[in-house]
Amino acid sequence: MVIKVFLASSSGSTAIKKKQQDVVGFLEALKVEYAQLDIACSEENRMWMRQNVPQEKKPSNGIPLPPQIFNEEGYCGDYETFFDAKEDNAVFAFLGLPPPPGSKEANQGGIVQNGTHAEETNAENGNVDDLIEVPVEERNGNSHSDEEQAADEEELAEEDEAMEEDEDMAEVEEAEQEEEEAVEETDEVTEETQAPAEEEEEEEEQEEEEAEVQEEEEAE
Repeated sequence: MVIKVFLASSSGSTAIKKKQQDVVGFLEALKVEYAQLDIACSEENRMWMRQNVPQEKKPSNGIPLPPQIFNEEGYCGDYETFFDAKEDNAVFAFLGLPPPPGSKEANQGGIVQNGTHAEETNAENGNVDDLIEVPVEERNGNSHSDEEQAADEEELAEEDEAMEEDEDMAEVEEAEQEEEEAVEETDEVTEETQAPAEEEEEEEEQEEEEAEVQEEEEAE
């Protein structure tokens, strides 16, 4: 059985990045073999993830956010349900995998077979413990609460807005720089045209002075 973790490598949301790192890091710490499937670089991965998250586990807008975790074709859950399983020492049950012998989860007496988890419950008529198999999907909660979904979407929207503002600012700065360069070029052209004109005026004045001197000399 292969555990599949759907994530977005180029997500702009710091919250999503942290959740993805938490899931991947914990799986590696448990030495659980898994495959990372990037929905940012593959439309096929994106569509498969969206289509295979159960409808009742999807958020109100119908678009589940990464990370999403599967065992082969079977849905395990999202970050919140993974975190809950981690807190309860039930990650292997969450993943539909048998816990390693000697692990806390194995010592708790849970039995996991074929994606089901056995929980000990008290019988109504006494203290007899019965083992009841509960499907993994029933054990897991909703993929996202409406509040968390809205928070992630709001964060993504703010990042998009910030990027647009940065682009607008860059365009304004570029326009101002082009305007300054144009003014500098105009000043240079003006200086270049003024210099010959001033020289020409000086030559004319000199010629006039020389002509006056010559007239005075002839008059004498």
